[in-house]
Amino acid sequence: MPTAPAVDAEALYRALITPRLIEEKMLRLIRQGRLSKWFSGYGQEAIAVGTSFVLERGDTVLPMHRNLGVWTTRGVPLRPLFCQLMGREGGFTKGRDRTFHFGIPEYGIVGMISHLAAMLPVANGLALGARLDGRESVSVAFVGEGATREGDFHEAVSLASVWKLPVVFIVENNGYGLSTPTRQALPEPEVWKAGAGYGMHAETVDGNDVFAVMDAIRAARDRGLAGGGPTLLDMHTFRMRGHEEASGTKYVPQELMDEWATRDPIAHAEKKLGRRLNSAKRAAIREEIGKEVDAIAEWALTQAPVTGTLDAERADVFAPLVPRETADTSDDSGATREVRFIDAVTDGLRTAMREDDRVLLMGQDIAEYGGVFKVSAGFLEEFGVERVRNTPIIESGAVGTAMGLGLAGFKPVLEIQYFDFITCGFNQIVNNLATTHYRWGSPVGVTLRAPIGGGIGAGPFHSQSMEAWFCHTPGLKVVFPSSPADAKGLLLSSIDDPNPVLFLEHKMLYRSLKGPVPDAPTRIPLGVARTVRSGSRATIVAWGAAVHWTTHLAEEEGLDVDIIDLRTLIPWDREAVLESVRRTHRLLVVHEAPRTGGFGAEIAAEITQLAFNYLDAPPLRIGGEDMPIPFSKALEDAIYSGKSRLPDAVRDLLAF
Repeated sequence: MPTAPAVDAEALYRALITPRLIEEKMLRLIRQGRLSKWFSGYGQEAIAVGTSFVLERGDTVLPMHRNLGVWTTRGVPLRPLFCQLMGREGGFTKGRDRTFHFGIPEYGIVGMISHLAAMLPVANGLALGARLDGRESVSVAFVGEGATREGDFHEAVSLASVWKLPVVFIVENNGYGLSTPTRQALPEPEVWKAGAGYGMHAETVDGNDVFAVMDAIRAARDRGLAGGGPTLLDMHTFRMRGHEEASGTKYVPQELMDEWATRDPIAHAEKKLGRRLNSAKRAAIREEIGKEVDAIAEWALTQAPVTGTLDAERADVFAPLVPRETADTSDDSGATREVRFIDAVTDGLRTAMREDDRVLLMGQDIAEYGGVFKVSAGFLEEFGVERVRNTPIIESGAVGTAMGLGLAGFKPVLEIQYFDFITCGFNQIVNNLATTHYRWGSPVGVTLRAPIGGGIGAGPFHSQSMEAWFCHTPGLKVVFPSSPADAKGLLLSSIDDPNPVLFLEHKMLYRSLKGPVPDAPTRIPLGVARTVRSGSRATIVAWGAAVHWTTHLAEEEGLDVDIIDLRTLIPWDREAVLESVRRTHRLLVVHEAPRTGGFGAEIAAEITQLAFNYLDAPPLRIGGEDMPIPFSKALEDAIYSGKSRLPDAVRDLLAF
């Protein structure tokens, strides 16, 4: 174990005492009624400070509620930090998120979301990105022992071990969840013992001994950079305050509080520093930093509360798209080839990977096997194992890893084997990926490809069309092509986009549909609909397979109707639909997904509001029955699918 002479004693003491003095100031403000909420790390400072003190500038840290010492030790300026903590102008999130729920890339910090353990897979992506860039850096992710029961913990440590990533997973084992003792939540409270099951180095550390923490972090960092893979550090400490200040500590036995009070990390460090930093010098440092903290806190409280404008808030939901210098946004320029829908997807993906070596492909069975639908067949041979990566069966862990790669400046494309399985990664998509740019301004260019839809007799877990779930998620773009040309052009635009994009590929169309596709890397802008057929008596809006239902019906019966393929659901082309409805005066929206709560309801409601005076009939919606999709194709076609109800609906609309 290192002794005090091995470090800059004064620098270490300043690093340790700063978060403690901020804690004390915050607790006084709470008691005075001048601060409403605070998550205290009082008594746990040695872990955050010791970790940050020995890391290199290029390393990335993913802290949590009680890791104030990460921010202060990494040199984050106190004035904006206090504005952030107090919800005042001048903070890091413009009032859009609280305390430590944000990142500061220039300080190598990526903050948390409230869903504990969610950032652990993100650490994997950041570590992989650093390795692919040839940087000698590690990612360090914090989690409480209670959250090690969550799936993201197990998915993250599993993937890190399989890929030998330089990640350090720190478990702050402080004895309690909110109020539940560890012994009631974990069958084995010594979390480090899980490391053996994942083939990774793991050990327990005295989390209140800053020197022990530094020693463990140095060794873990060296191990990771030498190719030894991740490390799990089970750091034992104690939470001397409540889960958050309002919850108190009445549920903690007093004898436990008394015991841990004798193991205070500041007192422990003072004893070890001994003569190198005598009591007079320590008192002077305390007084100096205490005055600074007090002055900055009082100053922050005088700053204006955060305000904003509707336009500014809306503008920051998505990162702006930087136009490509060579982008061709036409639909039909140059030579074309007649190819299947699936081949167009493959062509788009291969084109993107050839154009930009920062485009990576990940997913289950996508490498040697080429994916269950063979979209990526041959990619491993062309692009290599670093850019075509099989993942374990870990949808949440894979999405989080893709997010980390996106934050590291890569353009990951993650294949979700079947859209139905995306539910296992739901939290990472809707709460992490989709919110990041709005909350703290970082673009995250991640493309999630997912085969979707029914019509092939695949049953209730391989046939769902639940795109409406994600259309309700601000910050996520949703793309749903219905033609081979659109599949290629929209996929290229999705990968270019600096925002998370859910790219839905109807698997029934994969091998049943052919069409002309430009040889050139033609981009189709997201949010622009396509008029498939022109007419004057009604407007039919559809996407995916439903475009072909409606087109076939119109051709078969000679219908004089506009058919509009939205192509992109978020954002959707309101103006194209409005322009059509103003001419035809009737609207029918058709989709494969269940009718109730489907995205068609949003379109019908919006058009009714914006074009009510133009309508000669109530807007109609056709969707699937409100039931799981049956395995029997006969039941699906005759009962579940809206396709069977489409002819009557069109006749009713035209006859109204």
